[in-house]
Amino acid sequence: MVAAYSNEKKDTTGIKRLIDSCGIGGLIFFQGGPKRQALLTNYYQSVSKVKLLIAIDGEWGLDMRLDSTVRFPRQMTLGAISSQADSLIYLMGREIARECKRLGIHVNFAPVVDINNNPLNPVISNRSFGENKLSVTRKSMLYMKGLQDAGVLACAKHFPGHGDTESDSHKTLPVVSQSKERIDSLELFPFKQLFRAGLGSVMVAHLYIPALDTTTNRASTLSPKIVTDLLKNELKFEGLIFTDALNMKGVSMFYKPGEVDVKALIAGNDVLLFSEDVPKAMVEIKNAVLRGEITQDEIDKRCKKILMAKQWAGLNKYSPIDTTHLFYDLNSPRSKYLNILLAENSVTLLKNKNNLIPLQKLDTLKIASVAIGVAGDNKFQEIMGCYYPVKNFLLSMQPKQKELDTLIKKLGDYNLVIIGIASGGNDPKKDFGVTKQSIDLVKRVARQSKTILSIFSNAYSLQLFDSIADSIDAIVMGYENNEYLMNFSAQMIFGGIAAKGKIPVTASQKFFLSSGISTRAPIRFKYTVPEDVGINSMQLAFIDSAVKRGIAEKAFPGCEVLLAKDKKVFYYRSFGYHTYENKRQVKKDDIYDLASVTKIGATTASVMKLAGEKKINVDYRLCDYLPWVNATNKMNIVLREMMAHQAGLKDWIPFYLSTLDKGEYKTGIYSKTRNDEFPYRVSEKLYINKNYSDTIWKRIIDSPVSNKCEYKYSDLGFLFMQKIVEQTSGIGLNDYAYQNFYKPLGLSTMGYRPRERFDLKRIVPTEYDIKFRKQLVHGDVHDPGAAMLGGVAGHAGLFSDANDMAIMMQMFLQKGEYGGEKYLDTAVVSEFTKCQFCKDNRRGLGFDKPEENPTKESPVCDCVSYLSFGHQGFTGTITWADPEKQLVYVFLSNRVYPDADNNKLVKMGIRSSILRTVYGAMK
Repeated sequence: MVAAYSNEKKDTTGIKRLIDSCGIGGLIFFQGGPKRQALLTNYYQSVSKVKLLIAIDGEWGLDMRLDSTVRFPRQMTLGAISSQADSLIYLMGREIARECKRLGIHVNFAPVVDINNNPLNPVISNRSFGENKLSVTRKSMLYMKGLQDAGVLACAKHFPGHGDTESDSHKTLPVVSQSKERIDSLELFPFKQLFRAGLGSVMVAHLYIPALDTTTNRASTLSPKIVTDLLKNELKFEGLIFTDALNMKGVSMFYKPGEVDVKALIAGNDVLLFSEDVPKAMVEIKNAVLRGEITQDEIDKRCKKILMAKQWAGLNKYSPIDTTHLFYDLNSPRSKYLNILLAENSVTLLKNKNNLIPLQKLDTLKIASVAIGVAGDNKFQEIMGCYYPVKNFLLSMQPKQKELDTLIKKLGDYNLVIIGIASGGNDPKKDFGVTKQSIDLVKRVARQSKTILSIFSNAYSLQLFDSIADSIDAIVMGYENNEYLMNFSAQMIFGGIAAKGKIPVTASQKFFLSSGISTRAPIRFKYTVPEDVGINSMQLAFIDSAVKRGIAEKAFPGCEVLLAKDKKVFYYRSFGYHTYENKRQVKKDDIYDLASVTKIGATTASVMKLAGEKKINVDYRLCDYLPWVNATNKMNIVLREMMAHQAGLKDWIPFYLSTLDKGEYKTGIYSKTRNDEFPYRVSEKLYINKNYSDTIWKRIIDSPVSNKCEYKYSDLGFLFMQKIVEQTSGIGLNDYAYQNFYKPLGLSTMGYRPRERFDLKRIVPTEYDIKFRKQLVHGDVHDPGAAMLGGVAGHAGLFSDANDMAIMMQMFLQKGEYGGEKYLDTAVVSEFTKCQFCKDNRRGLGFDKPEENPTKESPVCDCVSYLSFGHQGFTGTITWADPEKQLVYVFLSNRVYPDADNNKLVKMGIRSSILRTVYGAMK
């Protein structure tokens, strides 16, 4: 957000309102004297979300993120920076300058201020800010100021303008055939504005410009009329003047080494860049002095200019660069966050037929993606996988026809195909690296399926798709083969970010300057960095160390940790291995046994859905839904009491013990092979009798019920709730949860019986069960009772990765809404997530809650709000959501490997310490 304040009243009300309204990345522009400066500065100390505060009058400014002073020239006006995207360019300049200084670099040959008004330009092209002179000037100005405010000399190039050429000065001498009037009004415009604003240096291009100098084959670099008469005398530029590299063919094809150096110096340049033969150049320059072609006094003046520039850069107090932590300093969280903001604001939605983007109603889609021009794993397809189980294909830029035909046939099975084309080419004569085969693929796919095309290439490559653009449903411009742009193109498609970008050039006959469709606010998770939610990444270092300490102490062999705030996933990491044998590292999309988190992830969610549809009433009795409990001690149990663990039920029943006799399986209960009589898998080579569930239910029905109305955690109540869901809906709990939640939410891993859907390598093993299954439990539910019920139970059996679990929790946090769809009634979510019997029982309906009584043990740290809710799992899992902080937390581990008696995770308090760290960082 960009805001302006010029109210003459000397009160703080307007100022506070202004700052409070300015979001992350926003700028506040201020006009006023020192008294109002003090008001703003004082109020700033109590806020942290505003990034940059700038005084338009040039007297003062505060960079709220970088903690340093910002100074703008007096002639800059409020219109000089008009959007958040523009503010990011200034911050980009400062960050580049910081990194340059860290490396000992004192001048940056930027910005490119050429106006790229020729689509056939092979060398400037996407190095330019675009084709509009005002936009190029504004953005170049901000880049320049960012560099120079941070102590690095900016160098605008390529004077007097390289944008309207069709050849490359590295290879030949380009010709600019425009009139002097046109050059003055267009090409020179940004240079003149930057000169007035205090530009430190300029680079002269190798161009032949007859309107300015008719001397045959004389490049502008070597022209006194252009360098001295125009640049220095007419435009009054007093900064350093660099030549472009003197080894480039634009000059070297006409003049020998040494000779070209003399001509460049005589033309008026101060610094001769990339001389091909420095000793030869020195000899020839001395000879030129002796011949009177240039005076020693003139050379001394230029040397003095260079020395003054060095003093400005601090080189009169030189100290060697300390290389300690150099890599980290150059790849800081701040720079990563800035790259994210730049990419997010750049990605451009150019076509969006029927508002296809952001994608909605995911359960109606079968999506495939094709990444063309990438060698393997890529950010584009990786990020899409966070939103939906996309089937990914890779294709080279030049596939054989058979390969193309085979892929087209496979893609016919999908009703939406997302194609990403990645090319690094900038030469229009080579179609910017985009091949005919890739264009043909898009054309053929668009005939048979809905198609989204994402182009990670030069914007002018859009012209290659003009003839088929009408058949493509959505077109996204990502501008270059860059992981940040791939990342946020994918996020925009699925609604993780809104579309904001505008194309900076007229790219084709269909896509014009400033084209770009805006979409509404994000509807799904954004995947970002801690700085995006106002947290310093360094403050989260304790999470890494705490987890690694837990692994070292063998509290668990590995884990996944995810944290999201304000619908932004800002921390998502995997640690360790599947087992202590360290054979397979944990990946972020590996699948864990959630254990009792099943109670909220499947059963409670399903009950909430049916309650919202008025098909279940939690104040009814058990016998109202399950007639077969009539005449039992369970018949009058109220569902509300049961879901809050206040119904007097036993905590659990070890059903498996009655199937063993002296450690051996009793006859007729189990089989080593699956067949009609033994259809339900318990574990590897262990299948249970189809009728044994009747025995289990008889034991549940016969179990005692306490007469005391008090809290006692119980699995049994959620087995009853499973039966109610299944009887009410007419389908199994696993199918009901999948159809109503997991599929439409795009949850690719969440569900029961994971080994039926995934490679076993992705599923993290749990316990080596020596008592019951006598094997490593891997891909089957750890809970014995759930296993004996075929892997689907109301209290356990659900598996997931951290991302899918977080999406489910975010849906709860948003009162039943996610991805633009409403899954649960708002009032129902509020009711289920609040404490039910608060005097002696912290629980909600299905959900766990923080303990308000300080003398009692709480499932989470005391840092969370009492509005928060979640659940823990026996296998070493927890998920939690806090509406007050809009926070979602997921920790998945297999602490029960290889022995379920290992309780170090609880003793070390790692799950709570992670939360405590986050809450501390938010403060």
